[in-house]
Amino acid sequence: MSNLSPEIIFQKIETDMAFLTECFKRVLTELGEDKLSPLLNGKLNQKKLEELTEDLEEKQIQFLSIYLQLMNLVEENAAVQFRRKQVNENGMDSIRGSWAETFERWKKQGLTESQMLEIIKEVRVIPVLTAHPTEAKRISILELHREIYLQLVKLENHNYSEIERKVIEDEIISLLERWWRTGEVYLDKPTVISERNNVMHYFTKVFPEILKKSDLQLRQSWKYAGFNSQSLNNPKVFPRIQFGSWVGGDRDGHPYVTAEITGNTLLAHRKASLEIIREMIRDLASRLSFSEIRSRVPFQLILSINEMALVFGDSGKKAMERNNHEPWRQFLNMVLLKLENTIHDDFTEFKYYKNSQELLDDLKILRKSLIEIKATKIAESLVFPVERHVQCFGFHLAKLDIRQNSEFHDRALEQILNDVFPDKTAYRSWPEEEKLSFISNELQSERPFALSGKQFGEEADKVLDCFRAVKMHTDNYGPEGIGSFIISMTRSLRDLLTVYLFMREVGLERKSFQVVPLFETIDDLEHSAKIMDDYLSHPFITKPDVQEIMLGYSDSNKDGGIVASRWNIYQTELRLSKIAGLHKLRFRFFHGIGGTISRGGGKYHRFLESMPPESLSGQIKLTVQGETIAQQFGNLLNGTYNMEMLLSGAAFQTSSYLFPREIPEFPVQSLKQLSEYSKSFYNGLITHPAFIEFYGEATPIDVLEMSKIGSRPARRTGTRSLSDLRAIPWVFSWSQSRFNITGWFGIGYGLEKLRKENPSEYQNLREFSLKWPLLMYILIQLETNLMSADPDLMKLYASLVQNHQTRNEILEIIMHEHQRSLNEIAAMFDRERESRRTSQLDNQKRRETALTILHKLQIEELAKWRKIKSNNPEVGEPLVKRLLEITAALASGLKNTG
Repeated sequence: MSNLSPEIIFQKIETDMAFLTECFKRVLTELGEDKLSPLLNGKLNQKKLEELTEDLEEKQIQFLSIYLQLMNLVEENAAVQFRRKQVNENGMDSIRGSWAETFERWKKQGLTESQMLEIIKEVRVIPVLTAHPTEAKRISILELHREIYLQLVKLENHNYSEIERKVIEDEIISLLERWWRTGEVYLDKPTVISERNNVMHYFTKVFPEILKKSDLQLRQSWKYAGFNSQSLNNPKVFPRIQFGSWVGGDRDGHPYVTAEITGNTLLAHRKASLEIIREMIRDLASRLSFSEIRSRVPFQLILSINEMALVFGDSGKKAMERNNHEPWRQFLNMVLLKLENTIHDDFTEFKYYKNSQELLDDLKILRKSLIEIKATKIAESLVFPVERHVQCFGFHLAKLDIRQNSEFHDRALEQILNDVFPDKTAYRSWPEEEKLSFISNELQSERPFALSGKQFGEEADKVLDCFRAVKMHTDNYGPEGIGSFIISMTRSLRDLLTVYLFMREVGLERKSFQVVPLFETIDDLEHSAKIMDDYLSHPFITKPDVQEIMLGYSDSNKDGGIVASRWNIYQTELRLSKIAGLHKLRFRFFHGIGGTISRGGGKYHRFLESMPPESLSGQIKLTVQGETIAQQFGNLLNGTYNMEMLLSGAAFQTSSYLFPREIPEFPVQSLKQLSEYSKSFYNGLITHPAFIEFYGEATPIDVLEMSKIGSRPARRTGTRSLSDLRAIPWVFSWSQSRFNITGWFGIGYGLEKLRKENPSEYQNLREFSLKWPLLMYILIQLETNLMSADPDLMKLYASLVQNHQTRNEILEIIMHEHQRSLNEIAAMFDRERESRRTSQLDNQKRRETALTILHKLQIEELAKWRKIKSNNPEVGEPLVKRLLEITAALASGLKNTG
């Protein structure tokens, strides 16, 4: 087996970047940008860039932003080509985290082919797209990215003539000109509707194609492993992929998500999904032109055609006459008639599809009829993709989760009870036992508190209107399009039971939906097992086969730092897995991860492998937020790779649950001690009397709070406190200023203290640095963030802090811990960082010039804006726009935000 050097990928990036840079230079020259075009001579000219006059600053920002985004495209292409070369030279199983590697690992564990199929069909992965305030790019720019990437891929074909390659080059230049002439970011604050349109672009245009390629990748890997290809001819044995969305359903601290928007979003999802399916069926009908003269027609197909024709009468007769002697087309014509009625809400019995399963039943008849006449390849290539699409997207496209904060629900319930029981004291002042007893007693009755439509108060009316919107949709179309009712900041059993009172109030069938706790803070994570045990033991609750539980990465990180966050989530999964076993059901963990390492981001296969063995019981749900959606799934090949990592990683973890294997004894106590030390030191920083002042001035948090990046406010209630600040702008602001403390602070202190005070525990931990997936995941992620943090830039951002004592005190703590952390993590590995992290170092070096200039510009503009904003906000508006442009450019270059 050959060992491909990373140098191959570095050289390719350099070559392709030089080519695109030259194309960009030509565009600037042709547009008369004579001061900008000389800055590109293969690489950026830092000295000339810093000498540009102030009147060119806005163009300079756009210039650097495009340059960094071109670099991202080049890196994506290089990674794809490198993986192809690796497969060609070393085989499919050489790709880390792939299906082929998973099959090879299973073989070594002694699993049989049938056991592997059993695991695969148990897998259900649910990516949920969220529109958190970090993605600033318009759809038109994302489309330009895709077009340039496709042209770049064409140049990989060395059979093109020089003339053909010149045509491709001209097309790239044309696309770059369009890009330069197009505004990159939203100058007006995006609405929930515009954010919904953004994520629907992925549901309708991107994920259907990724699904096809992902299924093909599984088939090819299965064959490569030497297994029977006929084992994978039925959609039921494939891993289930479903999609979810929070856009239009997540109202936690989001005043603009109204009941009307929720109802419209559910309808928009349904309409888009049915239209896609209709086009797929039309295309299928155009291809299945089999004649009954040439092919024997199975009896079941004839019977189904005649039954449907009878139901449709004249319409059915016309549908049959359109394709005489072509029974497969006749069958699909009937299917199209039922689909048209479904689309137009014609609910005449037997003339429409009540749900997507009924359509799947018809497609199954079609597939079986083809297999019966030995047209197996036709069934596999034409019918199977349609079945899989309907199986994964249904008639709902994506399940819309409904999320609200527990405190908001408490205020809503108090308003209802104040109206119904005016003599009682305010509900929120009751003792906890009294609240729980009251709700438990109320749930024994089906009687609502008041007549339908009664108004109680602002919070109560908003909650009930939302539940009514869900009821109206499900009364018409069934519950397929609704995800879960998620309760942010779940602190008690009562927080979950309260939701059922709202369901009762509007007449919503409770058994159709899941009420899902979101455990966010470290305290909440620690109490989660008790809450779930009480919930599943409660006499009102009908135990489901699978209960969803959401785990929050953001607030646990903000709460206790990254090491404590990871440790507590790991322990929570272990504790909850025991509760699931106790109640003889499965938990589907919903991981609220984001794009950054601080919020659980990183490579999917490493993330999945870091989970406790036997904790993933087949199903997993996870958020994909903001700019991460485009980074991971905007490019078809890269998106397929990430989906494969998700599916194969989930399958590998599921195998431990279904077929338990011996688990090594990991140094759990050592990691626990490290977590406690790190958390203690981290808490010392964020509770330091000068910390909030330093944070407010050394980072661009004040710009982010008023920016036009996302529709959601940066704070839940508007209170100026660290606890009220959303974790996303918290992480975003530290990332923008290159401190990155959310991704590493406390690890140096923790490792040093463990090494000095308990050397045996430290040594035990060090020996497992590459053996325990969780520990390796934590160390590599923290080191990545440490390497990305920049001490020189930290000092420059700290210079914005007006109080010298505050600046010096906090900066000294951070700088000292940064260096200590680098040293302590390096000591955990035998190899030097320079040989272990070549890709990371190369990536940083490649971006350094552009990023440094943008950071310096941001610091200058922040200083100017802050001087004038308090006296004359209107004069500061152009500066805010410029700061937003810099923010977006930095986010592109850093490739992570909140």
